[in-house]
Formats: sequence, C-alpha cells, structure tokens
Amino acid sequence: MAPKNTMNTRKSSKDHSIRTATANHVNGHGGDYQHVHVNGHHANGNAITLRNQTARALDIYFSNLNGHTPGALYDLVLREVEEPLFRAVLGYVDGNRSRAAEVLGINRGTLRKKLREYGLHGD
Repeated sequence: MAPKNTMNTRKSSKDHSIRTATANHVNGHGGDYQHVHVNGHHANGNAITLRNQTARALDIYFSNLNGHTPGALYDLVLREVEEPLFRAVLGYVDGNRSRAAEVLGINRGTLRKKLREYGLHGD
C-alpha cells in the first residue's frame, strides 16, 4: 500500500505551489505565510523539515517569553506535539491502530493509553 499524500496543495496556473503557515501560526498569531514550493523547499532553497519547523517554533516561543522563565517545557512540548501526531498517524493508516502503533514505533497498549488520554479512543 502506497503512503497517502497528507499535504494539502493548491495549484496555480503558473506553478505548483502551496502556502504554509509559519510557526507564528502555531503561537496563535496566524496570517504570517511564506511561499513554499511543492518540492519541499522554501522559496529561499532551505529544506522544510520537522526539525527546522520545531526549532523555529521554539525560537519564536522563547522570543515571546519577554524575559519570563518557562516551566516544565519538556512536558509542554510533548503535550503540544503528541495529540496532532496521533491524529495524523491515525489518518495516514485509515484508523488502523495496529499499523499506527507500528508507524509510531510503540506497542498497541501504549497507543491505546495515549488515545484515551487525548480523547481519541473512539470506543
């Protein structure tokens, strides 16, 4: 079974491009968009990676602290990332939990526990 393309694209008449929200959108500022080519690179040629997007989101998070010290940042990041991760993987595998656990690299029991924790259990 071929992987599903989960990226939403909008094709223009001149080129195939998408518009993607920057990390500002994650912080609730919305509206700040950059042009991104379908080949997975920003218009400036830099690769779009999960690592790069995470680093950018964290840079913005720290710059928005205005001198305040964050607490329990590790737990905060995990809570913010896990639920969308589980939603995306479940969508990718059409809700098949065994495949989701396999894709995530966790056992099915852990997956069930996490799905309950985030209200994604669907039972």
